[in-house]
Amino acid sequence: MTAPNTLREIEEIPDLAITLSDGCRLSARVWKPVDTGDSPVPAILEYLPYRKRDGTCARDALTHPYFAKRGYACIRVDMRGNGDSDGLMADEYTQQELDDAVEVIAWLAAQDWCSGAVGMMGISWGGFNALQVAALQPDALKAIITLCSTVDRFADDIHYKGGCLLNENLGWGATMWAYSSRAPDPVLRDNWKALWLDRLEHEPFLPALWLRHQRRDAYWRHGSVCEDFSAIRAATLAVGGWGDAYKNAVPQLVEKLTAPAKGIVGPWVHKYPHFAVPEPRIGFLQEALRWWDRWLKGHDTGVETDPDYRAYLMDGVRPAAWYTERPGRWIAEPEGATAHLPTETWHLTDGGLGRAPAALDRLVASPQHCGMAGGEYCAIWLGPEMPGDQRGDDALSVCFDSPPVEADTDIVGAPRLQLRLSADKPQAQIAVRLNHIHPDGASTRITYGVLNLSHRDDPAEPAALEPGKSYDITLDLDHIAYRLPRGHRLRVAISSAYWPLIWPTPEAAALHLTGGRLTLPVRPTAGPDEWVFPPPDAEVPWETETLRKNSNSRRIETDLTTGAVHLRIEDDFGKQRDAAHGLISGGIARETWTIHPDDPLSARGACHWTEELERDGIRLRTETRCEMWSDPTHFHLTARLQAFENDETVHDRTVNETIERDHL
Repeated sequence: MTAPNTLREIEEIPDLAITLSDGCRLSARVWKPVDTGDSPVPAILEYLPYRKRDGTCARDALTHPYFAKRGYACIRVDMRGNGDSDGLMADEYTQQELDDAVEVIAWLAAQDWCSGAVGMMGISWGGFNALQVAALQPDALKAIITLCSTVDRFADDIHYKGGCLLNENLGWGATMWAYSSRAPDPVLRDNWKALWLDRLEHEPFLPALWLRHQRRDAYWRHGSVCEDFSAIRAATLAVGGWGDAYKNAVPQLVEKLTAPAKGIVGPWVHKYPHFAVPEPRIGFLQEALRWWDRWLKGHDTGVETDPDYRAYLMDGVRPAAWYTERPGRWIAEPEGATAHLPTETWHLTDGGLGRAPAALDRLVASPQHCGMAGGEYCAIWLGPEMPGDQRGDDALSVCFDSPPVEADTDIVGAPRLQLRLSADKPQAQIAVRLNHIHPDGASTRITYGVLNLSHRDDPAEPAALEPGKSYDITLDLDHIAYRLPRGHRLRVAISSAYWPLIWPTPEAAALHLTGGRLTLPVRPTAGPDEWVFPPPDAEVPWETETLRKNSNSRRIETDLTTGAVHLRIEDDFGKQRDAAHGLISGGIARETWTIHPDDPLSARGACHWTEELERDGIRLRTETRCEMWSDPTHFHLTARLQAFENDETVHDRTVNETIERDHL
């Protein structure tokens, strides 16, 4: 028997076959102690479509060997239809995907090197399916760690925030159109080309599939664990970041799960916290190990007495499109997350943001390019993706400013805005930003929310507005932990457009505001850190040879002839050779978002990805393109997938879709 604190010698299996009951072979990369025959260990599963051979190598190298040396078998599985696995993938989070995961968990638990206890860990897709699989209650799954995930696939993922169509629906769909077009590593599969061609022929264009479900129907309820939080019985550690798109899941899981649950939210973008930015990073691996040791090995590590919710309270700072560090402090809530915290009420009035109600009569009629300072929906590629100075967007919005606050104000939770309004069109949307106004006028976005006003009552049964009729609506902004400094002001900025975050309405709509109230969650002012994490630790980084350096650019251009405004993004992920097995991989992503300030029907999005794979004289490349535009009644999409072997075309397919607008 190995002593609990002894680091164990480990082995790596680069391509372990897990054959499912229908004959589909999944490919797994495994790190585990060499002595598991004498001392079986729990298994930790990470289950993704993002390719273990080249896609997630950098983070895998930092993470999985760490747990393996401390007595775990870490299994990184390529999902059906991706990477080095067989089969085809039809969509995200399908029942097939989840059933496969349940089968993999049972397979792991039955291995002679496994103790029978299994955990599941993942970020983004892997965080989503960890929650979804836990809700299916596989016998061996005892604990999960979910990072940067959501509990509601419709309203809080990349698709329909507040019932508004996120342009990330096209953007991330284009990413998957490219990701899933890549071939298996030829050195691992004799039939790699047949697998690749079959994959190319059947790969779905997901933006069109998602766009066929414009209301919260059964399609979106599937996989949304908020439908029944009690179904999750595995102990759940939920982790998120204030720079990430998914800010709401952690407090919701802490407050709604009946299973043991703890939450951590830092200042980070969409990355694991031991190598995330902005700093400060934390010893996430040590925290995770405490979680696994308690729930997979039965050791008393003290995690049950940790505060339910630990969040990084960011100091109010000047706006920037990128931060390497955010000053602040860690706060801790022993029980619950934020629902129990006190609130303050501010009223929207003709005189600004005040403590007492007063008359309000304001018209919101924003030009269509309002929102260009909003940054990426999900900051992930480490370029200038954060929301910058909001003054440009504020000038295109109706703003309500508070007087300078008399003391530091710690905003912790989800601000809520209640409005009484009417619209002059049957279809309208609203975007609300809570901003920090500095003494010189600079404007930092604290948090935000958007709402499709046809979804004001029920996202499953949207209803058009009656022009001129007044409605009472409620909009919850995203969770945040942010300190507004003494002497600075708070601003509520309201616009009727927010491009390129959300797709515009068919007609430019004006909103008439006649009443408004902001409920602001304000925690008693924090002092020094209320919790101290260990410093970040990690294993040896992935060893590669750089063949092309990575770079990121983001440019806003105005065509002075036509008046059109363009956002152009290019993320070159570089090109590298794996030092261990020699596979060469690279990729470039390009996006263009175009709109005319006076015409919502001028909106257009275009994406183009290049993916490269090289091995032993074989050069594989895919070029994936897609575009989307709309008229008053329909969305129009076109996509093309081209694949090349040594510059010779082996596949060329075009998809064209026209989809009716449904209260969008």
